[in-house]
This record gives sequence, C-alpha cells and structure tokens, in this order.
Amino acid sequence: MDEQKAMILRAKKLGVLLREARKIAGQSAGTCAQVLGISVDEYEAYELGEAMPSLPEIEALAYFLNVPLDHFWEGSRLNPSPKTSAETIEKVMALRHRLIGAHLRKYRREKGLSLEALAQKVDIMPELLARYELGERTIPLPLLERLAMACGHSIRDFYDQKGPFGEWTSRQYSIQQFLELPPELQKFVAGPINRPFLELAQRLSEMPVQKLRNVAEGLLEITL
Repeated sequence: MDEQKAMILRAKKLGVLLREARKIAGQSAGTCAQVLGISVDEYEAYELGEAMPSLPEIEALAYFLNVPLDHFWEGSRLNPSPKTSAETIEKVMALRHRLIGAHLRKYRREKGLSLEALAQKVDIMPELLARYELGERTIPLPLLERLAMACGHSIRDFYDQKGPFGEWTSRQYSIQQFLELPPELQKFVAGPINRPFLELAQRLSEMPVQKLRNVAEGLLEITL
C-alpha cells in the first residue's frame, strides 16, 4: 500500500471516530467547525474522511468534546461528559501548529535527513515540508503520523505537554488509570484518612535510589 492510499484510509477511520465523539458529546458539526475556526463544509469533510485535520485540531476537539485524545487512535469507548469551554482554543491551536513544525524540524535534523529526503519518504514537495516546519501550513494528521515514523518518532512525541490541551489530557489519563484500579484500591486512594500514606508513598517515589536504600537499611536495623 503506497503512502497516499494509507493516508486516505487513515482519514476515513479518523472521520468515523470524530463523528462518534461529536455525537456522544451532543454537539453539532456547526459548533465544532466554529471551535476550529473553519466552515461547516470543511469540518464535515473531516468526518467524511475527505479532508485531513491536523494534530492541534484533533487536540482542540478532544478538549472541547471532553474525550480522551487516544480515542482518535485506539477507538476507545466513550461516555457522555460535561461540555468544556472553548474560549482559548483558537489561540492554543495557532501556537501548537508552530510548535509541531519546530519539533518536526528538530526530529528531522536529529535523524540526519534533509528536507528533500524526508519529503521524498512521504511523497510531498520539499517546499511544502519547509512551510510545515515553519508553521505556515497546518499538517494533516495522517501525514504527521507518516512524518513522525520517518523520523523515528511516534505521534505521541508531538502531543501538547505543558499547554491547556496537554494538562487536560494528563488529567484524563490519570482518571483512566484510577478507574482501572481494583475497587478496593480505588476505595483506599479515595479515602481521606489514607492521604498521609499516599503522600508518604509519593515522597518516597521521588527519592534517589541510594537514599531509598539507606531508608530501607535503617528500617531493617530498627526491626531486627
């Protein structure tokens, strides 16, 4: 399967996942289009797999629809959730496009690839790749996945880390990790009386290995 066919299939799958997330969140295509700053026709083309959204656009929709970002890769089951404010989404997306371009340039250079070599790997023009790296053009998500792989990276290496999208994704991941714990551990973690034990465990986890070893040896001396 060539690069273009693979990206077309990815776009179709992504469109199905987008539509599912939007409907479960109870939002219209028009509202999602407004959040992204595009026309309804352009947004509907995403859901139909006729056009390809960028990673910042997917992050923005995950944030707005309050669904896990990994849903758009793993197709995880969704439940209705509270709607999220979209006041800062447009500004965050603009910054994310520039940051993704900068990361792509960094990863390309670390891999020892020229603009021409990387462009050839994913079957695009070097001039277009240069505009992607400068943040002058948004990178369609399926293409970004291909570029990431060609540079020896995962799409997750381009995720927002410190911005609103990244903080929200981190909270979602923490909630999911908690829900996967056995019921008895959930009860223990949620119990206010057990908070000192959890805080102690956190402090111990942040200690250097040698210091932890010294603590363990001291406890052994006390108990022997």
